[in-house]
Amino acid sequence: MPPKLGFRIITDVPRPPADLVEAFRGKAAPNVADAMGRFHFMDPGVVNRTGLPLSGVAITVSARPGDNLMVHKALEVAQPGDVVVVTTNGNTTSAVFGELMGHTAVGAGLGGIIVDGAIRDVEGLRALAFPAFSRAVTPGGCDKDGPGEINVPIACGNTVVMPGDIVVGDADGVAVVPWEHAALVLERVQALEERERKRIAAIQAGELFKAEIDEALRAKGVLE
Repeated sequence: MPPKLGFRIITDVPRPPADLVEAFRGKAAPNVADAMGRFHFMDPGVVNRTGLPLSGVAITVSARPGDNLMVHKALEVAQPGDVVVVTTNGNTTSAVFGELMGHTAVGAGLGGIIVDGAIRDVEGLRALAFPAFSRAVTPGGCDKDGPGEINVPIACGNTVVMPGDIVVGDADGVAVVPWEHAALVLERVQALEERERKRIAAIQAGELFKAEIDEALRAKGVLE
């Protein structure tokens, strides 16, 4: 039987090697975004609600506005360490995730949730030490009727998220690493971190201002 459009549940998703996924843990989202040409990051409306960072493989959910049937199922489909990434297709008044689902997610060992839409019970999620990002927080609940789809391409925070991508979130926001380019992105992040370490050492040694700033201004005719 062909899959029923609007109710698809896809479980066979590409997965980067586990050691590669783990290597992104603790990386700064701004560095990850910079390593991708300052692309592939969610807009600032997607906010860290519990103050905790996250990093893991994306399990994507496209939910009908005001419904979280497939969000519930995604918690079961996801593997330990995975991050459930949800688009509510524009709804910000009906929370699709809260404390009770948070208990389930923690019990399943999931790495966090990102919702382009609303969540609730933020204090409870914070007490669970569960990373949760969302566009809105609301007391309103939602239905469990569907339709909805799991592990399909979605837009979350105005950026594309594919199932299997690596998402990295912290206090600055969320970067999305396309799974097929993850190894290259990691190399670039590591190189950027090394440049930052050298620059900090130079500042601490008294070299407070970068010579190339004046060079750029001279090239623009601002300085002689």
